[in-house]
Amino acid sequence: MINKIVLLTLCCVLFAASAPAQQAPAVASLLAIRAGKFIDVEAGRTLSDQIILVRGTKIEAVGPNLKVPEGVQVIDLSNMWVLPGLVDCHTHLADLASAEPIDVLKRTSAETAYAAIPNARVTLLAGFTTVRDVGVYRALNDVAMRDAIARGMIVGPRMYVAGAYITISEGAGAMTGLAPDIQLPWDLQYGVANSPWEVRQKVREIAHRGADHIKILSTGAVLTHGSNPKSIEFTPEELRAAVEEANSFGLRVAAHAHAAEGIKNAIRAGVASIEHATLIDDEGIALAKQHGTYLVMDIYDEECIQSAPDTPADFLAHDRDLGEAQRRNFTKAVRAGVKMAYGTDAGVCPHGINARQFAFMVKYGMTPMQAIQSATVNAADLIGHSELFGSIAAGKSADIIAVKGDPLADIHVLEHVAFVMKEGAVYKREP
Repeated sequence: MINKIVLLTLCCVLFAASAPAQQAPAVASLLAIRAGKFIDVEAGRTLSDQIILVRGTKIEAVGPNLKVPEGVQVIDLSNMWVLPGLVDCHTHLADLASAEPIDVLKRTSAETAYAAIPNARVTLLAGFTTVRDVGVYRALNDVAMRDAIARGMIVGPRMYVAGAYITISEGAGAMTGLAPDIQLPWDLQYGVANSPWEVRQKVREIAHRGADHIKILSTGAVLTHGSNPKSIEFTPEELRAAVEEANSFGLRVAAHAHAAEGIKNAIRAGVASIEHATLIDDEGIALAKQHGTYLVMDIYDEECIQSAPDTPADFLAHDRDLGEAQRRNFTKAVRAGVKMAYGTDAGVCPHGINARQFAFMVKYGMTPMQAIQSATVNAADLIGHSELFGSIAAGKSADIIAVKGDPLADIHVLEHVAFVMKEGAVYKREP
């Protein structure tokens, strides 16, 4: 029997070694891109006939009259609109895309990790070269995916990850709906905390395990069994503890919040962003503007929650009337001049269709340029790495995409990206 197991293991290893790896394309030492139309997101304008020089993984220079050295590879995008790689500030790449959270229990943590790999690839090929992943049911799967992408083991966007959800017992984002005598494994209850000191403990553990930011759930949730999105969960004291402790580690806090009071509690506590912000009221909008808090409002995923054939009935009940309220409040926040960053809650909708939200943001009050800026310069500012990505400028990472039409005339164009470069490597190039 032992010999059979050894033989089977050897066969699996040999098969894995012979299988084609999803490795990143080679990076040229120097190349030039001819951009027919260049969207300057920092200045909010479109320029014509620009040259972008890329050396290795970085942009070396941008301008209309740059000299291209002889023999250098030239990528001709003169018939396209060129803009920075897009950023989605609210994704769940490292989780299973299922309408029923309990489905996570049907797979081991290893199976979940392998099953999530395609999520990263389709997101990158859709033009999103960076994502902020904001929580996983199985703790630290996102840390592992981030590191595998960074090492070139799998293909995907640059990831900034939360490590786990910080939530109350049986709270939003927790694995709920089970019989009370079932004991969950450590990774499915890693972020549970029920006092300011327990919150601090969890922040310390998650920071130690390599998280890039902290995700805390200030209110109930739509997609959690036994939850109520209008309920208040963490107290103001617990939220302040999360922010103070995160700041000690140089980390920012993203707060899930649907209910108006839970939104205001999180803003007053000093979080960097409010995720969803569904029922934000006028006071909450004023507070967000006063504190410089970003709103990350996923106003497209309502389409997926309501249309998915397997959405649990209690989730549909939680969601009733929230989608339209969120869109109305999005319009009010845009008009008030609150900081907005692009976030889709990808995983609720299928991965790879992240760009469909642009059209909804324009429909509900943004100009096309504002929508694009929310997914470039604004998103980079929220994540805290404007020096690295968010615009096409000398010294920044060569994260560049192109589309075949003018997204400022028709924002839907961003749903069909023809060219994707991340860190100087070309992952997609359509004729």
